[in-house]
Amino acid sequence: MSDSAPSGLAHADYIAGLAKGLSVLESFDTERQRLNATMAAQRAGITRAAARRHLLTLTHLGYLESDGAYYWLAPKVLRFSGAYMASARLPRVVQPELHSLAARTGLSFSCAVRDGDFVVIVARSAVRESGDRLLAHGVHLGSRLPVHATSTGRVLLAALPDAERAAWLANTGLRRLTAHTVNDVAALDAVLGEVRRQDYCLAVQEHELGIQALAVPLRDMRGNTLAALNVVTATHRMQPQELVRQLLPLLQEAARGLRPLV
Repeated sequence: MSDSAPSGLAHADYIAGLAKGLSVLESFDTERQRLNATMAAQRAGITRAAARRHLLTLTHLGYLESDGAYYWLAPKVLRFSGAYMASARLPRVVQPELHSLAARTGLSFSCAVRDGDFVVIVARSAVRESGDRLLAHGVHLGSRLPVHATSTGRVLLAALPDAERAAWLANTGLRRLTAHTVNDVAALDAVLGEVRRQDYCLAVQEHELGIQALAVPLRDMRGNTLAALNVVTATHRMQPQELVRQLLPLLQEAARGLRPLV
């Protein structure tokens, strides 16, 4: 990681040490729950010596735990997500509507925002479908899911200005998560064009086998796409066309009703 200030920020206003410390925290994810100094350095793009100092400091402050060789996130990091959920306007506004949709349909609904190559679930109302496990696997508030393989992610990508979307496609690796995942740049660009045209996205078994999801954009009164609303269900519960026919009007109605509030 460079010590130079990012574009748009004066060098005197940029705290490189803070940026590096946060990059070390962000190095921990579902693929790598435990890191040593060498692994953290590689993931954060800093030297091993710097990574070691940041790891030791974060452990001293209570944000990491360690056995002396490896480090992992401590519960204290939840203070950040808890503060966001308690203070941010979007989750508080959207949550009652998600509860209402789940109660009406017996399905699970979410609201997600984009963070780079991922979408982050900021509100969710999950139910246990009859005979099914709790959908979807591993998904909870704060979950980060790959933007290219999810219905919410594609809605948010489709809403980007053409130049920004093209730049993202040109510089991002598209990981194949299942045999159904679209991981070709040209093919995904075509999919995003269709999402933009129809103003919703249906993703079937692209992020997880046996799971399908339908999403619509959540816009403010100026027409800016702030987030995406989606419904998730098992593929054996209903055909994709039936999911669109039954649930798309409900999602669109919810998005329209929330528009003056977000």
